[in-house]
Amino acid sequence: NDGQQENRKTTCEMLLARQKRKSFLHRIVTGDEKWIYFVNLKRKRSYVDPGQPAQLSPRPNRFGRKTMLCVFWDQRGVIWYELLKPGETVNGQRYQQQLANLNRALRQKRSEYETRHDKVIFLDDNAPSHRTKQTRELVESYSWQPLPHPP
Repeated sequence: NDGQQENRKTTCEMLLARQKRKSFLHRIVTGDEKWIYFVNLKRKRSYVDPGQPAQLSPRPNRFGRKTMLCVFWDQRGVIWYELLKPGETVNGQRYQQQLANLNRALRQKRSEYETRHDKVIFLDDNAPSHRTKQTRELVESYSWQPLPHPP
């Protein structure tokens, strides 16, 4: 909708202006979840003549056996990850535990965040488990700056 588009545009303009004033991209830490399927179907490339239909590629069975990979990284690489047991998902409590593990990993692998004035800028999406009051308070307790993520 138009309101969301305007919000995205405003957020992007704000971030571009911030980057021009003082570089901050190296301070961003982000993460995401990805389903990993146990049965990986080969998807082949095929070339077709113009105007001809492409061959259909098989897609993974979304109800098949799978596990979730949760990974956090910055511009230098992966900081911390977790493979959940098959069928498990991320809820608010698990996400908060993951953030605690990420905080420990940051202290071990990126000690410069402890000694410098520049703190972690934390970017996560708008998943329900990421938006709970407890999660926001935890991020604040680590002195991480949340990066705006428009809807």
